[in-house]
Amino acid sequence: MEHLHRQEHTDGGMVILQANLDDMNPEFTSYITDLLLAAGANDVYWIPIIMKKGRPGIMLNVLVGEEGIAAMEQVIFAETTTLGLRYVRAECHRLGREFVRVETRFGPMSVKVGYHGGKPVQFAPEFRECEEAARRFGVPLKEVYEEVRSRYRELAGPLV
Repeated sequence: MEHLHRQEHTDGGMVILQANLDDMNPEFTSYITDLLLAAGANDVYWIPIIMKKGRPGIMLNVLVGEEGIAAMEQVIFAETTTLGLRYVRAECHRLGREFVRVETRFGPMSVKVGYHGGKPVQFAPEFRECEEAARRFGVPLKEVYEEVRSRYRELAGPLV
């Protein structure tokens, strides 16, 4: 078992940077997301919105520690059409988590397990590994995903 932030904790000093965009090509979002994550964002997500006068748009949301604000601003102002940002102060409660390896007919696969109060409460197969196995074996992605989930349940039993 590989450990990854095994202890549950709360992160203070977090900020959500937000921008509403109605004049940017939405095809740019995945590229911008990759740049923000590479620059240190903890999370990046986009929400479809309706802006004033009924214009469709998208809202960019970037979660980052206060020390990373300048790096996020640099990417956002260079790569999007926004003229301004909102800053929402936040705290994040993060579950303890670890990766567990399970044996499947597609080979060993990773499962991320989330812990609350020291007890497992959720789990998910590692998406990229499942995607790679689906391509390699020529089977539907959902088949690989179900196999990994089933093998983890056999190994760990029911969640608390």
